[in-house]
Amino acid sequence: MPIARFSAGGPPRLGKVFEDFLIDLTVAAPAAPSDLVAFLRMGEEALAEFRRVGGDSPGRHALADVQLHAPSPNPEKYLAIGMNYADHSAEAKALGVDVPQWQTWFNKQVSCIHGPFDDVISPRVSEKMDYEGELAVVIGKACRYASPEQAPAFVGGYMIANDVSARDWQARTGTVTLGKSFDTHGPTGPWLTLPEEIGDPHRLEIRTFVNGEVRQHASTADLIHSIWDQISYLSQVMTLKPGDILATGTPAGVGVARKPPVFLRPGDVVRVEISGLGRIENRVIAEA
Repeated sequence: MPIARFSAGGPPRLGKVFEDFLIDLTVAAPAAPSDLVAFLRMGEEALAEFRRVGGDSPGRHALADVQLHAPSPNPEKYLAIGMNYADHSAEAKALGVDVPQWQTWFNKQVSCIHGPFDDVISPRVSEKMDYEGELAVVIGKACRYASPEQAPAFVGGYMIANDVSARDWQARTGTVTLGKSFDTHGPTGPWLTLPEEIGDPHRLEIRTFVNGEVRQHASTADLIHSIWDQISYLSQVMTLKPGDILATGTPAGVGVARKPPVFLRPGDVVRVEISGLGRIENRVIAEA
C-alpha cells in the first residue's frame, strides 16, 4: 500500500493508503516518523512499522475527507532528464533541438514542488506554459558510485510528476532551469508507492490528458536510459540522498511539438496517470 502525505485539520503527516481510505501513521504507528525523509532514513525499522498497519487499525480517514500533499516536499535535489523517450527526442529534433549523446539532466528548483491536486499558476510573464507527464523516482537511501545492478536497492518509491515548463523561459538559457522552476510548476504525487508493489518500473503505462483529451500515451519500457542507468549515472557525480526526486523523462505529445503548438491556458485541467501509481490532476489558474 502507498504512503501518502496528507492533512485533515492539522499539520501534514503520513498515512497508509487502502483503496478509498487511509490510516494515519501518527495514530497507528507512532514510532514511525511523520516526515517522509525521516521515514526513508529510518529504513527497515520504519517499513516494518508501516507494514504492521492494517485496514482495521485506528486513525482511519476517507480519502475524500483529506488533502493530499506532495509526498517529498523538501528534498535536497529535484533533477529531471531531458529527451529520454525516442519519440519525444524525435519531436524535439524536428523543432531544431539537438539530440544529446549522453544523459542530459537539469535542475528543477525544489521551490516549485506542488501538491497532486493543487492549482498550477500560469505566470503573467510566460505565454508558453506546457505539460510533461513523467514517472518520478524518490531516492530511499544515500547513493554514491552505484552500478546499474546496485541501483534498485536505493529506490524509496515511485510517484507521478508533471514537469510543467515555461517554454519561452526554457529557451533563454542552455541550462533550462528557469523555465522549469516557476512556483507551482512541480506537482507530484498522489502518494509514494513502494518498489515492492510495482515490480519492474519499466513496464508502466503513462498517459497525460488536457481537458479530457489524451495528449501523451506511452510505456516506461520506451525509456532510452533505464531508471537504473539514470541512478548510476547521477551517482558518479553526486550523493543522491533520501527524498531526492528524479523525473525520468516525458514521452511525445507535449504542447510545443503540436502543429500548431498548443500551450496551457487558465481553466485548462491537466491529468497524468501511471498504471499502479494513480493520478495527479491540476487546474491551471491565472497569476493574481
